[in-house]
Amino acid sequence: MSNFSREIEIDSENTFLQLRNAILESVGFTKDELDSFFLCNDDWEREEEVTLEDMGVSASDCDQWLMESTALYELIEDEGQKLSFVFDYLTERSFFLELKEMIPSRSLVEPICTMKRGKAPAQFVDMNEFEKNIEVATSSSPLDDIVDIDTIDSREFNDDELNEGFDIIDDM
Repeated sequence: MSNFSREIEIDSENTFLQLRNAILESVGFTKDELDSFFLCNDDWEREEEVTLEDMGVSASDCDQWLMESTALYELIEDEGQKLSFVFDYLTERSFFLELKEMIPSRSLVEPICTMKRGKAPAQFVDMNEFEKNIEVATSSSPLDDIVDIDTIDSREFNDDELNEGFDIIDDM
C-alpha cells in the first residue's frame, strides 16, 4: 500500500478524537473499534499514547491522554512530529502520520481531508489469511535443510581463541 496516503488539515485546537474521526472517515472505516495514537520519535518508536477510552492501566505518576479531552497542541508542537495511529490492535496494523506544515494564521472549525491518493487497506483482515501469512513467515526456510548450524559451547574455547581475529577500532 505504498501509494496510499491522505492529507488532512486540522486546527491545533481540535482534539485527537476529531483527528481520529477525520482519518476514519477519509478511509471509510467504522468508528466502533478501539484504537490509539502514539507519539513517535524520529525512528518511529512509540512514546506517549493517546487512547480512545480510559483503560485504567495508567500509573499514578504518568499522565493518561484521552482523545476526547486532549487538544492536538498539547502534544504536537513541531513540524515533522511523527505519530502512529493503531487502528487494528489484533493485527497491530497502523497508519503513520507526520505533521507536514503549521499555518498559524489559519483557523478551521472541523478537520477536512484535502487529498486522497490510492486505496486504503481494508479495516479488517481475514483472520484465516492472516494466520496463513504468519505460518509462512515463521515456517522453516529451505536453507534449514542445507545449512547445519550447531550451537557453540563456550567451554570449548579459551578466552585467547575467542578474541583472535577481531580488532576493535576506535575512530573517535
